[in-house]
Amino acid sequence: MKPELWLNRIILALVLLSAPFGGSRAAEFRIEEVRSATAVPPAQLQPKTIVFSDHRDDKLTDPGTGLIRFADWSRAMPQRKRLLSLFPDYVEPTIQVTVNGITTSYTEKLHMYVVEARLLITKPPGTVDLTRFARLDVLETIDPAIKHRPIAADQARPYTTRESAHNRHPDRHWCEEPRSLCIESHYALEGKLPIGIRLANKLEEGGKKISEFIEFQSEIHVWEPQEIERNDLASLTGLQSSVTGVLEQTIFDVNQVMQFGKLMAVLQEHPSDKGTTVATVFMVLAIETDVLERKREFESVPVLRNLIPAQVLMGKSSFNSGDSISAGLPNYTRNRIHAIASLLEQ
Repeated sequence: MKPELWLNRIILALVLLSAPFGGSRAAEFRIEEVRSATAVPPAQLQPKTIVFSDHRDDKLTDPGTGLIRFADWSRAMPQRKRLLSLFPDYVEPTIQVTVNGITTSYTEKLHMYVVEARLLITKPPGTVDLTRFARLDVLETIDPAIKHRPIAADQARPYTTRESAHNRHPDRHWCEEPRSLCIESHYALEGKLPIGIRLANKLEEGGKKISEFIEFQSEIHVWEPQEIERNDLASLTGLQSSVTGVLEQTIFDVNQVMQFGKLMAVLQEHPSDKGTTVATVFMVLAIETDVLERKREFESVPVLRNLIPAQVLMGKSSFNSGDSISAGLPNYTRNRIHAIASLLEQ
């Protein structure tokens, strides 16, 4: 082959390699911070834009943590509490603790991290396939750092361990809903966090040790039409148009830090564009208040001052790293919603 032909092929290869693969980066979704995502009407939404709010600056929010007390959230937002809690009548759980053979009870106080987001999907209502989110291969694309395995109903920890019994659903059994998938997920904390945790555990003479991983069980469920009909989802989303689909992931057991979590994506008709769907996504995470109160014991040790739980959770510590849970809740939730938006658009 002539030298000039080789050169032309090399130039062509370089052009192809430098071209965006799978679509332009500019075509990806971007996140726009707003005061309240559900207050943004569809007419004001821009293509490929996720309006996002996590209420860290709300009046209800504790300025020291960026979180909302469960009692305040329940009182101020009763409809959200009903639909986004572990189950509608959920209250802060009563925990049994046995020390030296003596069992005592106490109420586990909670703080909520509350997220809402809204975006446009360039597909007609009813054509977005939510059932694929109940597949392991799809879940692993949302956050590759978290590993999942399917579990059966008889493996759900609220029914197998006394410590988790308070998270049983009062009206049914977890993992028995039709069109659902139950999974156990494992996430090994990244970066410098495991080193900090080992040091904290060595300095802690008694009490429960901090784990170097987050392990949780959850139920992923695509709502049936009758479920949509009997729930007032318009009051949740603030959008008065027909609901065409709901995806729900309920975390009902976590090994540490949290009591429960929920993600809910509600798809609705666009009020003025039949070829477009409006997606409103909610995420709530119920953080154990006593975790947040471990500030003093960490502050007293210079090397652990950046490991204060509230700072780590909110992504304000030098121990935060990566794009997953170790990055802190604000980065983690933004990255997860971004990934879900991309899948909804595909």
